[in-house]
Amino acid sequence: MDIRQLATFQAVARFLSFNRAAEELHYAQSSISSQIQSLEEELGVRLFDRLGRRVLLTEAGGKLLRYAERMLELAEETRSEVMGAKELKGSLTVKVPETLGVHRLPPVIKEFRSRFPKVRMRFTSCSHEGLQKDLRTGTTDLAFLLSDSINAADLSSEVMGIEPLMLVSHPGHRLASQPSVGIGDLKGETILFSTVDCSYRRSLESILISEKISCEVLDFNSVAALKPCVMAGVGITILPEVTVAEDISRGLLAPISLADEQLEVATLMIWFRNRWLSPSLNAFMEVSREILSEVYGKESKCG
Repeated sequence: MDIRQLATFQAVARFLSFNRAAEELHYAQSSISSQIQSLEEELGVRLFDRLGRRVLLTEAGGKLLRYAERMLELAEETRSEVMGAKELKGSLTVKVPETLGVHRLPPVIKEFRSRFPKVRMRFTSCSHEGLQKDLRTGTTDLAFLLSDSINAADLSSEVMGIEPLMLVSHPGHRLASQPSVGIGDLKGETILFSTVDCSYRRSLESILISEKISCEVLDFNSVAALKPCVMAGVGITILPEVTVAEDISRGLLAPISLADEQLEVATLMIWFRNRWLSPSLNAFMEVSREILSEVYGKESKCG
């Protein structure tokens, strides 16, 4: 398997056509077919299904495509670095939870793009499921996680800041008018949780479990979908303060003060410890440290 074969495979996968790939790469179609056949023989799998004139990517082909794209991008970045190019090139894939993607990462991305406009960026939603595997295999370069820690010996993490968490409800909810509530007051309540904003929900779940407090749970796949339901009085939720501050000031949500419990979670930056950190990845990590330390520092002083 070499770079030329991977470039040919990527072109066929993009166009789903051997003819189009040949035109794009300035090869004879027979050369395209030969390279794909050689690659299939080496891997022992079919990468494409030929249905008459149609070409379809197989499941194995789909898996290879993800790695081929990363390998080709890394080859481009390596070539640029070795040749001493003045501008960084390459690509980065970053996993980020919804809260950070909406409220924390925009100034980081803006600053990074202003400094390194030729680095391609991909951002995907973050969850614990599959995160470690994605970092180990290289399909994800870097991840951010709202969690106190991550238990994996081959992953490195760094705390970027602390996010205060807040219980909130509809302003007319029975608990909203109380100066403070105990954990037992949550018994029987409907609690709405986000499934895609990573793991801060565990902060409340662990307390409920330890105190043997039973609640009805509704799961949502986005914070944006969850909040209107809380505003409508469906139940209560726990969210980072930054996501609800404006809604509280507008009277759409009300805070619930949980006595004797400090709810907060760390913002972690996570990467695969044994992986070579490319210049573009290093640069993005440095910009993240610079901007996020400033953001969290200002909020800490204001608090």
